[in-house]
Amino acid sequence: MSTPQATRPLDDQPTLLVKIFGKDRPGITAGLFETLAAYGVDVIDIEQVVTRGRITLCVLVTQPQGPEHEGALRATVHSWAEPFGLEAEIISGRGDNRPRGRGRSHVTVLGQPLLAADATSRIASAIAGAGGNIDRIFRLAKYPVTAVEFDVSGVDTATLRPELALEAARSGVDVAVVGAGLQRRAQRLVVMDVDSTLIQDEVIELFAGHADCEAQVAEVTARAMRGELDFAQSLHARVELLKGLDASVVDKVRAQVRLTPGARTLVRTLKRLGFQVGVVSGGFTQVTDGLREELNLDFAAANTLEVVDGRLTGRVVGEMVDRAGKARLLRRFAEQAGVPLSQTVAIGDGANDLDMLNAAGLGVAFNAKPVVREAAHTSVNVPFLDTVLYLLGISREEVEAAGLLD
Repeated sequence: MSTPQATRPLDDQPTLLVKIFGKDRPGITAGLFETLAAYGVDVIDIEQVVTRGRITLCVLVTQPQGPEHEGALRATVHSWAEPFGLEAEIISGRGDNRPRGRGRSHVTVLGQPLLAADATSRIASAIAGAGGNIDRIFRLAKYPVTAVEFDVSGVDTATLRPELALEAARSGVDVAVVGAGLQRRAQRLVVMDVDSTLIQDEVIELFAGHADCEAQVAEVTARAMRGELDFAQSLHARVELLKGLDASVVDKVRAQVRLTPGARTLVRTLKRLGFQVGVVSGGFTQVTDGLREELNLDFAAANTLEVVDGRLTGRVVGEMVDRAGKARLLRRFAEQAGVPLSQTVAIGDGANDLDMLNAAGLGVAFNAKPVVREAAHTSVNVPFLDTVLYLLGISREEVEAAGLLD
């Protein structure tokens, strides 16, 4: 088998940048290339975007042989564009696009419902201040949030992420910074917390409602928030209040559980793209097992309420799922899935999720407490769980086209 000849480097060759802009209509791209083809030029680069019905089409081509041919090409392009009401600009130069700088990242910015120009300016300035260059910008979603992605080069992801996190907090937008590369769309693992993340509810509170002990459970929770009890102590104290409940209450609680808006869309889309999805919860397997079946999850782990003779005993059995346990389970799921930790995503809202969020390749604080937002890689502060898809470079149009919206 023959090896194709390498083309001559374009670094110092004369080139032409052909720019077309005006009202979009079918056939513009085909017509321009038909016009250029008559002059035997080669295409080096193409960029086209349509915004509110206006097209901007840029084509970088080799210069035709002979100055008279370049002049004829210019005249022909202008003559072709005029009947369509298009404007044409042709710029002489040398070589291809400059090489992108080392250190490449995708920066996703979320605004609800729109993205303020001031916030966009601040993020762009912060990128420049960190030594980065914005090579490309495009929109991932326009509803119910606005999501745009900046392709950035010239600065390491690890350097850029904390800089933009500070600016995001000041500007009131959500910003995620992930490294560019083939692994972004590689088969990955996403692990979520359950209470107030995958679902809108706190499961222990749903059980407490059936035991008429909501106030006592709330008091134990408050003590834990004040640091008077650790997670294990607070869990045991709250579960003890459920002692004697008939086991049939599990079905009633399952029926009360409400998925977070966008949760089903998130899971469906990830599964369609080959991701593996799991949940870890400080709640109870009596609920997470049902969620695993309903959403076709790959992994699920939680504490288990002990049932004896058809009643809750007020105790939990099995492996404790606490703050350290969630991080441990993330690692276990990753090993079972054959996915390195660098290609995992963890999503949670509470302090007991922090170890898991920090262990993952990308930790997302979802409508989280301030301490969690500050420690996580990025945060999402809109009530739609499927916005996490945009952080992974998956656009709403892709989800709609696949019929995966819930």
